[in-house]
Formats: sequence, C-alpha cells, structure tokens
Amino acid sequence: MLGSGSFTPCLLSSAGEVPTLGDSLVDEYLRFTAARVRPNTLTAQVFDLKVFFTVVAKQPQQVRIQDVLGFIEQQRAPRRGGNVVRIVDGEAGLAASTIKRRLATISSFFDYLMLRGMCDRNPVPRSMNARHRGHRGSPLIRAPKKMPRVLAPEEVVALTAALRTLRDQAMVSLMVHAGLRRCEVLGLRFGDIHIGDRRVFIANGKGGHQRLVPVVPGFLVLLAAYLAGERPDDAVDDHVFVVLKGPHRGRPLSAAGLDQVLQGARTRAGLTHATCHELRHTCFTRLREAGMALEAIQAQAGHASIETTRIYLHLSNDWLAGEYQRAMAILDNWDDQGAKT
Repeated sequence: MLGSGSFTPCLLSSAGEVPTLGDSLVDEYLRFTAARVRPNTLTAQVFDLKVFFTVVAKQPQQVRIQDVLGFIEQQRAPRRGGNVVRIVDGEAGLAASTIKRRLATISSFFDYLMLRGMCDRNPVPRSMNARHRGHRGSPLIRAPKKMPRVLAPEEVVALTAALRTLRDQAMVSLMVHAGLRRCEVLGLRFGDIHIGDRRVFIANGKGGHQRLVPVVPGFLVLLAAYLAGERPDDAVDDHVFVVLKGPHRGRPLSAAGLDQVLQGARTRAGLTHATCHELRHTCFTRLREAGMALEAIQAQAGHASIETTRIYLHLSNDWLAGEYQRAMAILDNWDDQGAKT
C-alpha cells in the first residue's frame, strides 16, 4: 500500500528501458502498456501521466472525481501570458483534442488499477451525466472533428520534384501512392518487399495488424535505383531505408529523420503543409475519387473499422459532387413528369 504523502513525478529514462515517473503503480502500468503500444504512444502516455500527477499532487489511490475536474479546468486555463488564443476555435488553453487524449490516458491507468484490485472506481467520469437507455451522456470534453488536409495534384508534383535522393522519392511514393503510415515505411525490411506480386508486407501495422499492400511499379523502379546507387553497403541490418551519410550512416532512418526530409522538401517546394499523414490521406482520397470501393480502401489503409475509412467519402469532392448531380438529375426528372401530369 502507498503512503499518504503527495506524489511528485520525476521522469527518468535511459536507452532501451521503459521510462519511469517514480511511483511504483504508475511505473508498473508503464511497463505493462509498453508491451501493447508503439514507442510514440508510450512517450505520449508517460508525458500525460507526468502532467496529471504534477497538477494533481496525490498518490494514485487518493485521486477523486473532483481532482480530475480540477485538472480539466487547469488544462483549459489560458497558457503563459494569459493572452494567447487559438486561431482554430478562438479559445485559450490547450486544444480540446489534447485534453481528451490526456483524460483517455488517465482513465486507462485507473482501469488498470481497478483490474489489479488497487482501487474500487475510476475517478475519470465517462460523461457529464449518467447514461440512460439508448442514450450516451454528454462528453466531458467536446473536441471538434476536423477534416484532414490533402495535397492537390500540383502540390504532390512540386513536393516530389523537391526531394533530393532516390531514397526519399521511394519513401514518399509509398505514402502518397500506397497510403503507408510513417512507421510502416520506416519498418520495412528486405523480406517485406514482394517484387513479383508488386506488394509490400506490413509486418506490424497499427494495432499489431498485418497486411499485404499493392504498390505502383514506379516505387519498385525507385527502390531498385536507390539500392543500386545510394544505400550504403555496410548498413547495420536489413531495414530498407537507412541514413545515407553522417555519423549514423547505415543505421535505420528514424521518424525524426523522415520528418526532416519532408520539412526540407516542403520549404524548397514552397508548400505550407505536406506531412506524412497528409500524404496518406491524399492517397486514399484520390483512390476514392477514382471509384475504389470503400471496403478496398479499408483493406489498403489497414483500418480496423470501416467507420474510420468513411472520412474519405467527405474528402473526395469529385465523387460526392457526382453522386449529388446524379441524384438531382433523377429528382428533376420526377418534377418534370409531375408537371406534365
């Protein structure tokens, strides 16, 4: 059992080890969740818990609902200076999506404690009011759902032209033509490239799901040229995409390294946006506009639920406009027939 003193988290981290915050239960949870999530997700959860227990300076078993509500209020308060207002929604404080994510992390932690029998209830309310039959309570944090940004065809051309290496062109091709996530591109190994089938094997997709993804012939051409002329012969392992020069030459390219590649290309191309995820969104939006079935896009994207894929119905403007025009043509025909009778 824990003592009655306050808990002041202190982040400790070393290479190859799970970060700790200095509380036995919190650190045990982090070791548990480290085996279930990706490194980036673990990093976010560590930071979320550190922020929460810095604001709510209590041992986990002492946290109550009023502490969580107070934490929400503190997170929504204006940041430094008191006069910073977000352009997107005109509000001060952290974005609702950030607060919502932090609450999800905290709730998951207390769910874990309940399973362990270390506390009898989760202090994070599921909603502002009790659920009734057939109805869900109003959410604690109402975060607006934003439409993801996609690149116009001319922007894709400009970005591709601004890439300086065959390696970079091959990576971007995988994202903009096959819809791979950043981590999926960086995780590719030689055994995952099925040249004869023109597909790549995603061994560890989001949620641990595996899938085979078709790729365009142009990617295989770029890949062959990269392997023949750019990839160091003394690379440390069989990762496809590695660092080309400098002290880390031959080591697998990191997420930060890929982001730096895109940042440089965006600057040279004069673009204000073109992230890895926007390239992925662009791929599926264009596939939907070309008539690809939503279920096929779901399989290509590796979405666990078709509901996640439905966003591309809204992004693909040409498809929506075509459906609307066909429907209106039918309605106009009915109106004409009614007028004649």
